[in-house]
Amino acid sequence: MLRKIMKGGHRKPSKSEANEPSSYGIGPPAPGSNVVVSHASRGGALVNSSLSPVTATPPLSSVEPLPLFRDVPVSERQTLFLRKLQNCCFLFDFTDTVKNNAREKEIKRQTLLELVDFIQSGSSKISESCQEEMIKMVSVNIFRCLPPASHENTGQEPADPEEEEPYLEPSWPHLQLVYELLLRYVVSTDTDTKVAKRYIDHSFVLKLLDLFDSEDPREREYLKTILHRIYGKFMVHRPFIRKAINNIFYRFVYETERHSGIGELLEILGSIINGFALPMKEEHKLFLIRVLIPLHKPKPIVVYHQQLSYCIVQFVEKDYKLADTVIRGLLKYWPVTNCAKENLFLGELEEVLEATQPVEFQRCMVPLFQQIGRCLTSSHFQVAERALFLWNNEHIVGLIAQNRSVILPIIYPALEKNIQSHWNQAVHGLTTNIKKMFMEMDPELFEECQRQYEEKQAKSKQVDEQRQYTWKRLAKAAADRDRAGEEDHMITS
Repeated sequence: MLRKIMKGGHRKPSKSEANEPSSYGIGPPAPGSNVVVSHASRGGALVNSSLSPVTATPPLSSVEPLPLFRDVPVSERQTLFLRKLQNCCFLFDFTDTVKNNAREKEIKRQTLLELVDFIQSGSSKISESCQEEMIKMVSVNIFRCLPPASHENTGQEPADPEEEEPYLEPSWPHLQLVYELLLRYVVSTDTDTKVAKRYIDHSFVLKLLDLFDSEDPREREYLKTILHRIYGKFMVHRPFIRKAINNIFYRFVYETERHSGIGELLEILGSIINGFALPMKEEHKLFLIRVLIPLHKPKPIVVYHQQLSYCIVQFVEKDYKLADTVIRGLLKYWPVTNCAKENLFLGELEEVLEATQPVEFQRCMVPLFQQIGRCLTSSHFQVAERALFLWNNEHIVGLIAQNRSVILPIIYPALEKNIQSHWNQAVHGLTTNIKKMFMEMDPELFEECQRQYEEKQAKSKQVDEQRQYTWKRLAKAAADRDRAGEEDHMITS
């Protein structure tokens, strides 16, 4: 309950709104009022100033019921459309339980449903001025200050994103329909991109991207679908959208490590990467190196790892030469003390190796199997088990078999250590199976590795014994010196 109260309190402005001139904003509501009337200037930042002004219908004093579209002549539907848009520009406070304005809220909800049906049916092509007013209405409703995360209000350490309960937007009954209206407008075959791009411009896209930080998963799902459709329909916006998403990722990785919509943004990018033409542009390769690979560093990777892994694998499948870059990037950010994260990395590594060609594999196999060797002997049985499961993949086994003369000497000590001292029986059994596999694959190499391991162990034991003997001699010399000192002291006294 305390969190709900705090969520409804002070709200943080979005990055784009923080820099927006005050003349484009909505003024504060009057004290005690639970209905905010949006000013016509709210959408000013979204519209090109060179466009001719739209003749608006007289402003409504309150939300009022209007006739249905089917009940008016076709010639009057555009005017009715504008009046319904004005009705929907009233914003209600859904957190106010005293003055809930149930009737007005229901009128707005029904009006939004009518607008969605009107756009979806395509029965009447809406004019340019109506499109402009519709985008203004959408902007008034969806572009708002997002509530702060709980740790921002309390000063506590951020909780685990998986365990933290998401904040559900109270105004969702209206907000959902506004998003649905925008989506239907974007995907409609009647929407002319040459006209629509004047209103769905860079400013609009930036504000849309700011909303991805919403904690409400329902809202992020709509935003993901809408932005993806905008990217597909408005080719002129594509480079700008990619750059803006990159900036969100940069800020997340290097500054905040807090953002609710990383997974959704990566889903959009997964689809975009899938459509990259070959040969791949340098810009896209830099995106992989500077953005996607560093995204393995933040602690909350578990929330978005599935989408990130898909994007990474898409790059390798598109251009197999990137496999070495990706694998070395994974090794760079490999977790040391986080076993859950290490399991995620091993799963992703397997997917990348499946798309790796022998030449690229040979470039990185030494540091790769040095790390795999460390995973094999992990005291956390799930990490050791996940690393051993790599040998269940036929493609990976084939790569290992081709380069066994290099790989087996690296991992043989780890296999022996598991058999001799690992506490988990499943890990012990899997290790035994892999040893048998190598023995059948190349008996001579296996025996050579075994001989070298035994020699190294014997030498290590000899060095250890020598060290112990040296310490004993030092201890004895120190004791003799102390005893001699005591005798001299007794003689002199």
